[in-house]
Amino acid sequence: MNSYDYSDVVAVVTGGANGIGAAVAERMAKSGARVAIWDMDVGALEAKIVAIPEAQRMLVQVDVSDENSVEAAMGQTEKAFGKVDILVNSAGIAGPTSALVEYPLDKWRQVQKVNVEGTLLCCKAVTPGMMARNYGRIVNVASIAGKEGNPNASAYSASKAAVIAMTKSLGKELAGHDIAVNCVTPATAKTRILDQVSQEFIDFMLSKIPRGRFVSVDEIASMILWMASAENSFTTGAAFDLSGGRATY
Repeated sequence: MNSYDYSDVVAVVTGGANGIGAAVAERMAKSGARVAIWDMDVGALEAKIVAIPEAQRMLVQVDVSDENSVEAAMGQTEKAFGKVDILVNSAGIAGPTSALVEYPLDKWRQVQKVNVEGTLLCCKAVTPGMMARNYGRIVNVASIAGKEGNPNASAYSASKAAVIAMTKSLGKELAGHDIAVNCVTPATAKTRILDQVSQEFIDFMLSKIPRGRFVSVDEIASMILWMASAENSFTTGAAFDLSGGRATY
């Protein structure tokens, strides 16, 4: 397992109470970072988050799709930790599995609000401070669905395509600073997001992965740890695949 020096680094991980976010928060804390975990449900923490020393973590209940909630979370984080060096946007929802022609408009809008607007609002919150300090790392968790489009998951696929494009735009905007903005496009991982979809859909997703298995949250965390480190000083506006061979471009 690669290790990085995250001492004197403050990271915000959205959706950090469980799943991919929890794996990232754990690895960053073990590398010396102080981690602010922004999540809707801070009462349902994975054991790995509970195990992080209290001096290194803070829990902030936040709805990433609500601008006031994000601004309040940013204020709490800066008051406690003084700054934000890293943002990992991991919060997201899948939405129902349904053919596009039958997709409920309210559910479509909910997926876009959390996955797209939530990413936007969190990026907007941390970017001014990063620019002022001329340092920052932003990692957005997208999906292979944003590249290829999954049938019966048009809302989710469209939202993750938007996250990829947003990453590329912001990466170019901040390229004159020592701020790297990148995203990961993983295949399906076994997280709570699968509770939102049918077993038939899960089986279909597995069948699309040449590796013949789901990606683990620890594998995703390993890539994100490098992307969010000072070592990643050149690459920005990029999408890093974790598709087990599924990605075609």
